[in-house]
Amino acid sequence: MTRPIQLPLDLPHRPALSGDDFFVAPANEEAVAWIDRWPEWPGAGLVIHGESGCGKSHLAQVFAAETRALVLSAESLAHPATRAAEEAPAYVVDDVDELVMTRDGAENLFHLYNNAKNGGKKVLLTGKAPPSRWAIPLADLRSRLNALDQVAIAPPDDALLGVLLVKQFADRQLRVEPDVVAYLTSRMERSAAAAVALVEALDLEALSRKQAITVPLARAVLDGLGGHQTTIPHV
Repeated sequence: MTRPIQLPLDLPHRPALSGDDFFVAPANEEAVAWIDRWPEWPGAGLVIHGESGCGKSHLAQVFAAETRALVLSAESLAHPATRAAEEAPAYVVDDVDELVMTRDGAENLFHLYNNAKNGGKKVLLTGKAPPSRWAIPLADLRSRLNALDQVAIAPPDDALLGVLLVKQFADRQLRVEPDVVAYLTSRMERSAAAAVALVEALDLEALSRKQAITVPLARAVLDGLGGHQTTIPHV
């Protein structure tokens, strides 16, 4: 089995539930700082928002593991009055911008928010966009969520993109050289989701050609995807 290369990137990291590393970089360091300040958040909760694959859900898992927060889904929000919910010191609800699009989802979140605030607990919410852009059918919930502290996870810089690419290659047990990673980070779409899709495309092309992943192969794949990877779908 080939061994993936390690880029000499000086990025701090912290463990996640999956055993992967959560790398702290300029794109996400403000969100990490907010997580580290719990339970001293000034308001009733926090909203972390950013593009698909940026790491907000990963960071929410880390938060839940470190604080024993209860992670709630759309289904469990409908019946939160359980012993676990009562004993939890905080709550996590992921992808809230999708949840609040329904009347039932918005009402359930509204009740959770009120119960948490009345109980002196905090709520961590995540979404692709800030609450001001969520389709919230309840005016009372809309005002409460807009008043929460909010932090964005920005698109990754070159260093973080390189780490994301190396991790994706390693997950597939693929060997790449640093010049390939450097070539890709300077030309690819600047998103975590694009890194996942690009490595998949490179893997498939390398298997098809029965060759290693090199800069010429990377150039060919990027050209086939529209030059700067503009046609790679988000996942």
